[in-house]
Amino acid sequence: MRESPYAARPWLRHYDYWVRPNLTYPERPLSDILSISAVEQPDRPATSFLGAELTFADIKRRSAALAAALAELGITKGDRVGIMLPNCPQYIISAFAILRLGAVVVNINPSYTAREVLTVVSDSTPRIVITLDALAPLVLGVGGASSAPTTGVRGDRGRPGQGGASAAPTAIEHVIVTSLAEYSAAAAAPPRVDGTLTLVDLIAAPHTPLPTVDIAPDDLAVLQYTGGTTGTPKGAMLTHGNIFANVVQTEVWTNPAYVYGRTERYLVVIPYFHIYAFTVCMMMGIRVGALQIIHPKYDPEQVLASIRDLRPTYFPAVPTVFVSLLNHPRVLDHGLDRVRLFNSGGAPCPVDVIEEFERRIGRPLNEGYGLSETSPVTHSTPQLALRKPGTIGLPVPDTDQKIVDVETGTRDMPIGEAGEICICGPQVMKGYWNKADESARVLRRDAGGRLWFHTGDIATMDADGYTSIVQRKKDMIIVDGFNVYPSEVESVLYAHPAVRLAAVIGIPDAYHGEVVKACVALKPGSSATADEIVAYCRGSLTDYKIPRHVEIRDTLPMSAVGKILYRVLRDEHTAQLQS
Repeated sequence: MRESPYAARPWLRHYDYWVRPNLTYPERPLSDILSISAVEQPDRPATSFLGAELTFADIKRRSAALAAALAELGITKGDRVGIMLPNCPQYIISAFAILRLGAVVVNINPSYTAREVLTVVSDSTPRIVITLDALAPLVLGVGGASSAPTTGVRGDRGRPGQGGASAAPTAIEHVIVTSLAEYSAAAAAPPRVDGTLTLVDLIAAPHTPLPTVDIAPDDLAVLQYTGGTTGTPKGAMLTHGNIFANVVQTEVWTNPAYVYGRTERYLVVIPYFHIYAFTVCMMMGIRVGALQIIHPKYDPEQVLASIRDLRPTYFPAVPTVFVSLLNHPRVLDHGLDRVRLFNSGGAPCPVDVIEEFERRIGRPLNEGYGLSETSPVTHSTPQLALRKPGTIGLPVPDTDQKIVDVETGTRDMPIGEAGEICICGPQVMKGYWNKADESARVLRRDAGGRLWFHTGDIATMDADGYTSIVQRKKDMIIVDGFNVYPSEVESVLYAHPAVRLAAVIGIPDAYHGEVVKACVALKPGSSATADEIVAYCRGSLTDYKIPRHVEIRDTLPMSAVGKILYRVLRDEHTAQLQS
């Protein structure tokens, strides 16, 4: 008798009715996403940014012109080009120009310090960096940019590290600058910066025809650096096939047939330089013809105004954004109940936050899961099928998962028991750039030859195939030999009526090995003492999980994506002990 397809993959029986478990994927370069949308809907607005709009045809024309300019500057297939921009239309234009040439996008966080930028560019060796005029001195200072004129396009390859205000030699030959005002309603050109080229000049200049480039699905498209909050950043090598597959997986999952034929509007507050927004906002938004309502940074007043005035249909963000909105005194006055789909990702969202959001806003807050190494989406909450708040939902089509023992990574764990979650699917990266040993550690083939990515996250899977992330493996706290998962303690802390933000870390203890420390920020107008918070936890946690130390702070350190930086909290605690 034939085994049921649900035996090994119980999650398939809970897919939404429009989602197929197996898909076919385009074998075309990512630049075709923009080319197709520009043909299908050339005059439809594609972006709304600081009071100005661009159509799909506008973005395609500018992107093609920039691609021609980059080719004239010597960029060819396989070259790396850095984008160091906040959210703005220029990011989209730049990304598609780079991809059109078969070159590789290197995402660089614009809030990085010079040391952090140097770490990324030294590893990825981009020949050109596109950034804001205000950030140009920092990029020039890390070394390698030529003293190019600010007009004209053509340039030769030169020798890496020559010219510019160089502190250390790098491969950077040119810095291209733009400004946020350039693509706003003000339409103000950026000031000239010595030693740089300007995006506006490059796009406006006459160009030779674009070269024909043969780009295969397995060719590298993006270097997405990860691990910067916990150690030396590693460049996840994502191919055209990886990202295109994830766009299709996410499109099928989130866009039932009934949403087509009307204008989708994506509210974009998560940064494009993070793979979450790169794929599910920029790439998928252009693929489905959505208007992207772009915010260069998260500001609750401006976000609420956009929801009120522009009526977004899809709002992906990180948990701290939703916590922030819930704490806004006028959150109910801006029409959040008219948003079709909210999605929380990037970090676990406490169940209490989900429940409060849904009770007050009246719309579901779905959860998703993914990693830089998986382009990023691997799991998401179904929209109409069985829903289990507090889980990350189900694996998306063609994505397998297994939960294995933490010690060896070779033994499958029984249903309901915690272990490391491993992912197999078309969205899994090729490996880490210049790090063969790291790649071999996390990418392992099973006896059948299938490649699995070992995520480092601790999870459980129930009998229906719904997955719950327990904690990052390296963040797990061991007290007297017992495992403590910070997310469990944080869920209790978030249920306290005065707590706005919470983060739990393990700190060394001579007797217990480690003990739990809670760092919390309180809601405006609320008060609570450390002793009161500890007493509150006693009602929900066994003794070894109760925080032994509580630090009440004004806020918690956050990454540019809105994730709480646990490494910073641990470093601060170490510094306090040493002072």
